[in-house]
Amino acid sequence: MHNVAPLLNHWIAGKPYEGSADRTADVFDPATGEITKVVALAATSTVDEAIAAAHEAFPAWRDTSLARRTQVLFAFRELLNERKEELAAIITAEHGKVLSDALGEVSRGQEVVEFACGIAHLLKGGLTENASTKVDVSSIRQPVGPVAIISPFNFPAMVPMWFFPVAIAAGNTVILKPSEKDPSAANWIAQLWDEAGLPAGVFNVVHGDKVAVDALLDNPRVKAVSFVGSTPIARYVYERGTANGKRVQALGGAKNHMVVLPDADLDLAADAAVNAGFGSAGERCMAISALVAVGDIADELVEKIRVRAEALETGDGRRGCDMGPLVTRAHRDKVAAYVDAGEEAGAKLVVDGRGVKPNGAENGFWLGPTLIDHVTTGMTVYTDEIFGPVLSVVRVETYDEALALINASDFGNGTAIFTNDGGAARRFQNEVEVGMVGINVPVPVPMAYYSFGGWKNSLFGDTHAHGVEGVHFYTRGKVVTTRWLDPSHGGINLGFPQND
Repeated sequence: MHNVAPLLNHWIAGKPYEGSADRTADVFDPATGEITKVVALAATSTVDEAIAAAHEAFPAWRDTSLARRTQVLFAFRELLNERKEELAAIITAEHGKVLSDALGEVSRGQEVVEFACGIAHLLKGGLTENASTKVDVSSIRQPVGPVAIISPFNFPAMVPMWFFPVAIAAGNTVILKPSEKDPSAANWIAQLWDEAGLPAGVFNVVHGDKVAVDALLDNPRVKAVSFVGSTPIARYVYERGTANGKRVQALGGAKNHMVVLPDADLDLAADAAVNAGFGSAGERCMAISALVAVGDIADELVEKIRVRAEALETGDGRRGCDMGPLVTRAHRDKVAAYVDAGEEAGAKLVVDGRGVKPNGAENGFWLGPTLIDHVTTGMTVYTDEIFGPVLSVVRVETYDEALALINASDFGNGTAIFTNDGGAARRFQNEVEVGMVGINVPVPVPMAYYSFGGWKNSLFGDTHAHGVEGVHFYTRGKVVTTRWLDPSHGGINLGFPQND
């Protein structure tokens, strides 16, 4: 007799959804390959219920004092600090990343919560007294209304936290559609908001696939959409959302290059390449997937990376291993197919993760660290976003070749340069056509009070996540011109009003 997997349902209007689920998807433990639960896949009507709850809750939350909204944010922060290990364990169980990485994800998301606790400073407007005689002009920022967040599988806690703390602090209500691959973190967060005192309907969770996404993009009650995912879907979300009159920020894919100049500390660069290439099994939009070795350092650098990569232990993230499995078997096989294609195209396989012996169950979704040398720009292992633990080495002769390589890419999310030459670093940060740049920093994810986002096909829309840009995305500016008449004023004048 087989055990029936428990159902994870939506969270709507401050409580778990009690409706039935006509469609479901399996949720796996990637380290064992076992189905641990099934998640409901929302029909359009269910999504509309969540939107209706957010719409109903919006007027009261918008008019709640900024002081009270901030108190709820602080309460959420304290609860998350107390129970972050709990959330990290949920992430590891469904995504597969090691516990220390999951805990780091929660901490980086918490930075945005803390930023949002101080949002009062960014919401305050300005006032000009006597802009015209006895006429004052002021500016204010107001929330846009119910907003949707569509987040990816690779950061089931951090990426939603890039958006919803700012949206909620600014007075909006939220419908979160997390990835159906690792959905439990979203419900856990919803419960935490309830404990923090957030009114029912301000934060809702709908699980689902394209049906749910389209319902969020089409419903006129949703005023803004934040999306993170692959470039083709980001483009689709942006085009469909804006066609329906919504404000959209859609963060797409990446192919992040790390340039190593001949004067760099090669041990530091090798450590960085391994950390940035294989952390979270390479399932990061900021992962380094293309290492560009400049000059005659390539052989030595590749050897240093090989030694480090082969020393990594791949296995169950709860066992203290260095790197966990990939999120699903289908994704594991897709990544392995890229390795196959690179080898067939003539690249040199230095470390082959396809046959890794993991510290974990036989049926886990394993693929170990993989290092491929002599990669050329025509190979799919270079051109495509692989989203796995595959580090490609491209050899060039000069800095100018390295720069041209990056600037020719369709993506412009993140990049890094390793050098001890300040002039070269300064030139690189000025000339490279990428949104986030690291100087001797391999994963240049900005702090919460700066904004996250790339260029080119890594971003659709003109607003980045969190920071000041995030506050502006979730608010609209309004200018008020005021004149209070005093007893001495009177008379009729039909002329066009003039400033004087």
